[in-house]
Amino acid sequence: MSIPKVSVVIPCYNVEKYLHQCLDSVIYQSLQDIEIICVNDGSTDSTLDIIKEYAQNDSRVKYIDKPNGGYGESMNRGFDMATGEYIGIIESDDYADLDMFEKLYNCAKENNLDAVKSGFYYYYSKPESVNIPNPIASDIVCKKTFCPTTDIKSKMEMVEFFNIKPTIWSAIYRKDFIRENNIRFNETPGASFQDTSFNFKVWVCAKRVRLMKDCFLHYRQDNEASSINNPGKVYCVCDEYDEIERFLDSRPLDKKKLQPIVVRIKFDTYCWNYERLSEQLAGEFIMRFNKDFVKYQQDDTLRKEYFEWYKWQRVHQIIDDPDLYHEIYTKTKKGEPAPEFPTTKPRERYKVNGKDAPMLVDKCISGFYCVKQHGFFYTIKLGFKKLTRRSK
Repeated sequence: MSIPKVSVVIPCYNVEKYLHQCLDSVIYQSLQDIEIICVNDGSTDSTLDIIKEYAQNDSRVKYIDKPNGGYGESMNRGFDMATGEYIGIIESDDYADLDMFEKLYNCAKENNLDAVKSGFYYYYSKPESVNIPNPIASDIVCKKTFCPTTDIKSKMEMVEFFNIKPTIWSAIYRKDFIRENNIRFNETPGASFQDTSFNFKVWVCAKRVRLMKDCFLHYRQDNEASSINNPGKVYCVCDEYDEIERFLDSRPLDKKKLQPIVVRIKFDTYCWNYERLSEQLAGEFIMRFNKDFVKYQQDDTLRKEYFEWYKWQRVHQIIDDPDLYHEIYTKTKKGEPAPEFPTTKPRERYKVNGKDAPMLVDKCISGFYCVKQHGFFYTIKLGFKKLTRRSK
C-alpha cells in the first residue's frame, strides 16, 4: 500500500453549517493522493453524520469520533493517525483552493523542506462572498530556503518572522520531522489559540523552511462560534506562552537565544488580546500583562533592542502603571478626554491625507511589511532615517 503524499487533518465540532464546503474543497483537490482525517470532537449536531457520508463515498476519508476534549487533543489524535509524507490542516469552517496541496507538496519535495507556509485569504460570506488576500512573503523572501534560528541574523527580522500570524492551516509539515521533534499541540480543554505554541515549536525545530507568496486557504471571519469572535477566553494566550516557556526550558541552547524573542512577540500577542476584550475583562487582563512583564524586566529578558521605540515606551507604561494605562486606553477608545503618563514624551503624529493615522505607523515600521511593499534597500534606508531621527 502506497504512502499518501499528504494527510489532511480536519478538526470538527458542531460545524454542520460549513462542513460540506470544507470537505468538498479537500475531496476535489488536484493532488488526489491524499489522506483525509476528520476528527469529530463530540459534536451534538449533524457533523458526524456528514463525515460518515463522505467516508462511505470516498475511501480516502477516515474519521475519529471521540468525546469532546478540545482542539489540542483533536489535533494530536489526527496527527498521530496520519500516514502521509506531509501533514496539512484545514479548519472545518474554512475551505481551500483546489490546487493548494499540490502546490505546497511540490514546493516541499523540490526543496526537501520540513515545512512550507503560504499566504491566505480573509473570507467573509456575509452579506456577500468576499476574499481579501493576505500574502506573508515578498517576491525576494519566497525564493529562499532557510533555517529560522540560524539564517536570520537581524534581531528585528527574527522578531518579524516569529511574529508572522500562526495560520498553521496554510502550511504543510513533514510528518517525520513532526514526530522526531515530538511537536505536539497544547491540550488545554475548552481553550483556543493552540496554534500559537505549535507554530513556535515548528519554527524552532525546522532546519529547512520556505514561505510562499501565493494564497490558497480561505479563512472564515464570520463564524459566530469561532475563537476570534469569543472575547470570553481571556487567558488562553497565557496558557500558550506558558507552553512555549516549558518547551524552551527543555532546549537550553535555544532558550538562551530565543527568550528575548518570546518576550517581544508575547508583548504583541498580549496587546492584541487586551484590545479585543470588553472594558471589564481588559481591566483584569492588564494586571496579568503587568505581572508577566515586570518579571521579564527583573530577569533581564526584556531587551530594548528587540522593540520599536514606541512599543518600548508602551511596555514600560504597562509595567509602571497598568491602571493608568487602562484608563487612558479606555477613555481614548471612547473619544473622551484622557490623562497622560507623566514620564511620556508627547505622542508623535503621522499624517495621512491630513489626518492622524497612528495605526498606519505600526505597519510602516514593520520590517517584513515594508520589504514586501517597498523592497529591501528602501527598508534599510528608512530604518536608518528613523534611527538617526530618534537619536537626536
